Amino acid sequence: MNIYSAISSNKWKTWTIMVLFVVFITTLVYVFAKSFGLSLSLVGFSFIIAGLMSLGSYYYSDKLVLATAGAKQVAKKDYPEYYRIVENLALGSGVLTPKIYVINDSSPNAFATGRSPKHAVVCVTTGLLSSLSEVELEGVIAHELSHIKNLDIRLMAIVAILVGFVAILADIFMRSLWFSGNNRDNKGSQIFLIIGIIFAILSPIIATLIQLAVSRKREFLAVASGAILTRYPE
Repeated sequence: MNIYSAISSNKWKTWTIMVLFVVFITTLVYVFAKSFGLSLSLVGFSFIIAGLMSLGSYYYSDKLVLATAGAKQVAKKDYPEYYRIVENLALGSGVLTPKIYVINDSSPNAFATGRSPKHAVVCVTTGLLSSLSEVELEGVIAHELSHIKNLDIRLMAIVAILVGFVAILADIFMRSLWFSGNNRDNKGSQIFLIIGIIFAILSPIIATLIQLAVSRKREFLAVASGAILTRYPE
């Protein structure tokens, strides 16, 4: 398998996992609803609330991440080599040059954020800039720009929201058991209740495993795309 077929295979695997994730959440909601005899309209309302929360995360998560990390936007005169590498690789990858940030931290680290290539940010620590050679820094920046071009940031934000939604659903279900009593004479409802309890216990674990699987696929994709972008796999 060459690098191009590996990238294509990786993309298909990622979206297959995402489809299974949506099916899993739909099944989870259905089981929880049947356990308490809830109407599907109430289930739909919960999805609307989750959607509004997702929109808020979609538009403001990057600002929250940068503020939390203490990142500062820098000018070309402050870090000319770093700035030039980002500009050149962005041009080579066909994306707009992202905003360039630096964190004053001795630990070597880097990340990309932003909901789309038009609103993207590349951020590195001062420790990374001081410890890497120019070629090594190009490799790191190519990796982060590949995340931007492949829309990995948007995808992982969606996955994180879905994982959080599963955790909230499971928590609401378990708490509801304390207040609902045991007035279910319907055998079918009792069966769904048992299944619901099992799902509530296992679903956060399953959701986290799915999140890790998607993350692993997208990291491999960014590495492969970065190798193509730099034309220097080593």
